[in-house]
Amino acid sequence: MLISKKTIERVRALRRAIERHNRLYHTLDRPEISDEAYDALVRELEELEAQYPALADIESPTQKVGSEVLEKFEKVEHTVPQWSFNDAFTEEDLRAFDERVRKGLGTTPEYLAELKIDGLKVVLTYEKGRLVTAATRGDGRVGENVTNNVRQIVSIPSALERPVSIIVEGEIWMPKSVFDQLNRERKKRGEELFANPRNIAAGSIRQLDPAVTRSRQLDSFIYDIAYIDPRSDLKRSQGLTLKTQEEELKLLKQLGFKINPHFRKFEDIDGVIKYGKEWEKKKEKEDYLLDGIVVKVNDRKWQETLGYTAKAPRFGIAFKFQAEQVTTVVEDIKLQLGRTGVLTPVAVLRPVAVAGSTVSRATLHNEDEIRRKDIRIGDTVILQKAGDVIPEVVGPLVELRTGKERLFKFPTHFPLCGGDGRIERIPGQAAYRCVAKSSYEQQRRKLTHFASRNVFNIEGMGPKVVGALMAAEIISDFADIFSMKKGDLEMLERFGEKSIENLLKAIEQARGVTLARFIASLSIPQVGEETARDLAEHFQTAEKFSKAEVGKLAEIAGVGPVVSAAIIEWFKDRENRKLYERLLKQVRIAPVKKALHGKLPFSGMSFVLTGTLEKMPREEAKEKIRSLGGEISESVSKKTSCVVAGENPGEKLQKAETLGVKVLTEAEFLALLDSQS
Repeated sequence: MLISKKTIERVRALRRAIERHNRLYHTLDRPEISDEAYDALVRELEELEAQYPALADIESPTQKVGSEVLEKFEKVEHTVPQWSFNDAFTEEDLRAFDERVRKGLGTTPEYLAELKIDGLKVVLTYEKGRLVTAATRGDGRVGENVTNNVRQIVSIPSALERPVSIIVEGEIWMPKSVFDQLNRERKKRGEELFANPRNIAAGSIRQLDPAVTRSRQLDSFIYDIAYIDPRSDLKRSQGLTLKTQEEELKLLKQLGFKINPHFRKFEDIDGVIKYGKEWEKKKEKEDYLLDGIVVKVNDRKWQETLGYTAKAPRFGIAFKFQAEQVTTVVEDIKLQLGRTGVLTPVAVLRPVAVAGSTVSRATLHNEDEIRRKDIRIGDTVILQKAGDVIPEVVGPLVELRTGKERLFKFPTHFPLCGGDGRIERIPGQAAYRCVAKSSYEQQRRKLTHFASRNVFNIEGMGPKVVGALMAAEIISDFADIFSMKKGDLEMLERFGEKSIENLLKAIEQARGVTLARFIASLSIPQVGEETARDLAEHFQTAEKFSKAEVGKLAEIAGVGPVVSAAIIEWFKDRENRKLYERLLKQVRIAPVKKALHGKLPFSGMSFVLTGTLEKMPREEAKEKIRSLGGEISESVSKKTSCVVAGENPGEKLQKAETLGVKVLTEAEFLALLDSQS
């Protein structure tokens, strides 16, 4: 198979980068990227090596288990080689593992699933029940002697309940609560904060002062027996046969080790998958870091039958939780025209799955942000989900640059800007905008926004319909929508009698609107849904709002000088004034009910909605909350009073449970509303 020079260079660059981050993580305990981003690099290299077998190399980091040991520690040669589990990232990966196992055994095995703790692996050697050596994994063959430090961990026994000679493996970790307290103390002293509990656990074990280790309050879970001296008659003295992984865990507990109690046995892979999904949702509830589950064939004889590859056991696999950070490539940077005329740079990405969805685009915000992060076309970047859904480019992996990456420069012209297409940087801001105040694309976006659910809510008037109406020159501004007649629409393709009737009916129903929605519909720069609501409550009528002065605007909480200037500037435009007056003749604005915040049931309360509400549209739910004096927030914090969770809630529900914020189902929320009516 012919291999391109570009592919060969990519493989070499990936190997160099992975080796570097491997050393930073395993040897120096100073990682620069997240575990998820590291996993993404390894996964890309594995895929390339599988696709091009000629590129396979025994020295590749995909064939290694860890990293070298530090010189300051005595080296310990492991009696039993240390393996590293292969990773599964999707349900399909797990099913493929199950298929390989069933094929290898000729039957369907029983599986044992355990939580995968994100800590530092330790190998403990006991002779006649006494701890003699504690070592890190190292490169799988040789580790570091950290016995003196490990002796400071209360949950690791110096003497076992039985005088057995045994080698066991487990994970050392720092409780998240201890980590948070340490960082609070360091912040008070003005010291640099620790990155995460895993790093500090590893750093606490791999330093020369046992007193420091003792002060860090580390903990452990032991999960595997690597070797038992055959002279240890455990079968008779313990009443255990050690035929299964489950029995092994029970023996570890009887010997005095701390084991994680959440392991479960399953008859097939479906149960394992369900178990993994359950823990992905509730992982934040535990006081230790979790990054997945470990799945093993339960029967030890079958484990021996399946055996090992050069790097990993065939009888087990690590199922990683959905990544919140991944790596991908910026294939291009394009400009996107918003409804206010602002041009936003957007990264066109090599499609990648992150946090449960495939992402191929991510906003880069503005020119200054691109420069600050030094993002270039062709860069390999770290991508993460910001909040529940918004993809964000964290930054580039500079070590993977080939020299062919290109800087992005804002053009002087943009074809969708109308007129001569010129663009300019907004004075005092990092944003660019079209010089011409109107353009086809900009106007299409404004009209689509105007008809959208959160504004005039004209059912059936989405982007395609708006585009068709504009192309036929039936509408060109907001007021035209309410002037349309049946005859105007009959000439259009795909507009049958019924669809025309439905659209005109929806437009008629939309004529009645609140002042807040009316203000939000105008696409005034800086004025979104919540600001429009504040303006409506303050000015009470459309006429008073149109005569707003800087002084009056300054009286409104949350309306700063930038928003005030945008409103004043909008009304200074003669065409905007004309459009405003035309619209007022076409619509009916409902009187504003001024909120009596001190007297309403939800006064001072903040609500967050997540998931799908089946019996009440989300916007109606928001209106109900506001009418009772409550406020709507898009993010959960300790100040949140209540989270309303519908079907398929997102990460907001998990965060609410973590922070102890009250959560209501849709039924409970409706009952609460009924109690206030």
